[in-house]
Amino acid sequence: TAARIASELHAMGLEVQTGVAKTGVVGLLRGGKSAGKTLLVRADIDALPLDEQNDVSYRSRNPGVMHACGHDAHMAMLLTAIRVLAEHRHELAGNLKFVFQPAEEGPGGADLMIEEGVLENPKVDAAIGFHIWNELPVGVVGVRPGPLMASSDEFEIVIEGQGTHAADPHLGVDAVVVAAHVLTALQTIVSRSVSPLESAVLSVGKIVSGSAHNVIAQTAHMSGTVRTFNEALRASMPQ
Repeated sequence: TAARIASELHAMGLEVQTGVAKTGVVGLLRGGKSAGKTLLVRADIDALPLDEQNDVSYRSRNPGVMHACGHDAHMAMLLTAIRVLAEHRHELAGNLKFVFQPAEEGPGGADLMIEEGVLENPKVDAAIGFHIWNELPVGVVGVRPGPLMASSDEFEIVIEGQGTHAADPHLGVDAVVVAAHVLTALQTIVSRSVSPLESAVLSVGKIVSGSAHNVIAQTAHMSGTVRTFNEALRASMPQ
């Protein structure tokens, strides 16, 4: 994917840097007018480890690999924008830095790209990004004042109980039952501990516990995500 992006950027006459944050690509378009500011425009590039089951002509041809979350569209949209802007570079003052960022889902490719200097040489004055949204009709752009996409934080909970035989539950502490109560209690955080004027989502996506049908589980592992718009609310959610 990175090689294809770099090839497209070279063909459009951009200064190209590859291998940023391992597989990231950066293209620099210098305007033809006098020096001005530098705007960074970003798209994500990685596929996800999923089997694509959509019945569409552009579905993934590789088992276990899918450009879910619109990353393929983001790349195509940014490359198209670059093509238009490159054709009008003589009208531009300043620079446009186009960043194709890896590791958006999980490892945090943005942090690594920043550490490797993507905001320097030339120094970036402002950055913009975009994300497709399937609930909006084609041709409609969604904007609003303030945050539009929520922050995303992950959490993990490990419950330590006491294992025993399923026929003697009174001799142990059932981690599965504790996990069930924790799961139910977590659902009240947004409805009872968050102001109704704020937005938050708390979802448990994974619970793993037990090893046999006739053994009381000693441990339970839960993991999930918290999403907020307000930084103060975000900081308070762990408590």
